[in-house]
Amino acid sequence: MFNPLIQKYADVLVNYSTSVKKGDLVIIYARGYSAQPLVKEIYKLCLINGANPIVKVNMDGIAETFIKYANVEQLNFIDEMSKIEVEKADVMIFIGAPSNVKNMAKADSSKLALRSKATQPILKRRLDRSAKNQMRWVIADYPTNALAQEANMSYDEYCEFLINSCYLDLDNPREKWLEIDKEQKRIASILNKTEKIRFVGDKTDISFSTKGRLWIPCSGNMNFPDGEIFTSPVEDSANGKIYFDFPQNYNGSCAKEVYLTLEQGKVVEASAQVGNEFLQDMLNMDCGSRFVGEIAIGTNDRITDVTGNILFDEKIGGSIHMALGSSYPEANGKNESGLHWDMIKNMKNGGKIFADDKLIYENGKFVI
Repeated sequence: MFNPLIQKYADVLVNYSTSVKKGDLVIIYARGYSAQPLVKEIYKLCLINGANPIVKVNMDGIAETFIKYANVEQLNFIDEMSKIEVEKADVMIFIGAPSNVKNMAKADSSKLALRSKATQPILKRRLDRSAKNQMRWVIADYPTNALAQEANMSYDEYCEFLINSCYLDLDNPREKWLEIDKEQKRIASILNKTEKIRFVGDKTDISFSTKGRLWIPCSGNMNFPDGEIFTSPVEDSANGKIYFDFPQNYNGSCAKEVYLTLEQGKVVEASAQVGNEFLQDMLNMDCGSRFVGEIAIGTNDRITDVTGNILFDEKIGGSIHMALGSSYPEANGKNESGLHWDMIKNMKNGGKIFADDKLIYENGKFVI
């Protein structure tokens, strides 16, 4: 089902999402060997465009082995090649094709937290360069049985789901994403004139200041599929309570029924019915991990339910998400952390969003 669309998928990633051009240094990262058909097509198109592509493949199980056997010194070690790549690459394309999405589920969460903290400067540098238009990047997935199983779908059903989520079923998906971009920018322009955002919903009433911050419309440039509008709120501004009804997946682990209380930007109380120990370890990762790095509104109506894959789940039409940890420089965010955990909430069941005390969103839809 999926192979006939490989060329169309690669074309969008190369010629729309990252706009690969002559002379670009393009690093193509593949997680798992299953993505070979898509990676080869991306590689070919980069060459046709006159770029200089490099392919790097990470086999399943390597990260699991590292976390299991690495000592503290090794967990804190960052190789020089990774530093060079993030400084020199013009384009980074990440393709996920895992054969097992649970291989980190039993990993030591304290070691995961330490490793995330150590790699935070690499992520920060990528985001900084991206914010300054010095580098383009995109994250996408190739369908595998593991992803399908996590989403409670057959492989063919998952392929169809991915195709529809990305609008690859259309003759010209690039044209559709440009149309989406126009509407996303319209909403972002309205939000950028406001200074206060309030989310109200099931067991939820929380407010943030967005004064001096930018709302960013997302339509297939850094994530594919896409469909969200986000910002990084003022770091000490979050006050209230928020309940996340969807399962919250992070690094192969899951927390369910997460309930947070925030005061002056910081999580002061946190609980989860399932995965509470993991939640606490992530919150205690570093000095920035209890602060909000991002708030966002999901707008992809072709994604309707959780799949266990954050690339898709945070885009669910009629949802919001709030990320604890690192913020985004392009939104003028200042929080730094090794954590960036997107937590998703359904807003279709009476949820409301107010901007400067004006109702702008109700039951999963904008009313502006």
